[in-house]
Amino acid sequence: MNKETYMGVDVSPLSYEEITQQLNQRIQDNQQSTIIAVNPEKIMASQTDETLRDLINGSTFQIPDGVGVLLASRLKGGEIRSRVTGVDMMGRLLQMAAEEGYRVFFYGAKEEVVSKAIDNIQDTYPSIQVAGYENGYVQDQEALIQKINDAKADIMFVALGSPKQEQWIRANKERLPVKVFQGVGGSFDVYAGHVKRAPAPFRKVGMEWLYRLATDPKRIKRQMALPKFLFRVITKK
Repeated sequence: MNKETYMGVDVSPLSYEEITQQLNQRIQDNQQSTIIAVNPEKIMASQTDETLRDLINGSTFQIPDGVGVLLASRLKGGEIRSRVTGVDMMGRLLQMAAEEGYRVFFYGAKEEVVSKAIDNIQDTYPSIQVAGYENGYVQDQEALIQKINDAKADIMFVALGSPKQEQWIRANKERLPVKVFQGVGGSFDVYAGHVKRAPAPFRKVGMEWLYRLATDPKRIKRQMALPKFLFRVITKK
């Protein structure tokens, strides 16, 4: 697929529907896929972290999670038309799993968070097949690998924080039957109801970052990556 590149980092210019359609086909073709969310903060960090850049570019789909990536694409005449957020991409995959009968495994977060998230997900998608789960504090990784293999999972969500979750996926994916891996950061907290998302109007116009900053001013240091990123994009010939 054609991808856009910003400061050496690839981004997939696809919509939710296009990604899920391709993923469904890749599952049918017995191909593994990985999904990573890309935002200005990660792109800026990758300028001094080659390992992070390789993790991003080595993924099958690099979704444009940050509004800064959307703005950069518009400034450069690219094809990205809307954000594809990690938490909403997870929702699309859950819906696909429920409709297609795919088995889902959840790994990461605290025990009370991941278990509550699964309870809420099962309420929303009663037909979903939960293959199993494990919290993010499990020590015996070999036992975890065996558990996932025994579960015969098709889709796996890994919530260990980035880039730890992507590193885990890259290190273990060839040992697993899973066809779709997504690193989902704090999405389990959202599905558990422990973290509230921005109201829909903020999300619709790509201003979720502003709402999050207003409710958590400590994020200002992270948000400074946005203007730095856009300046680099604008001035790069």
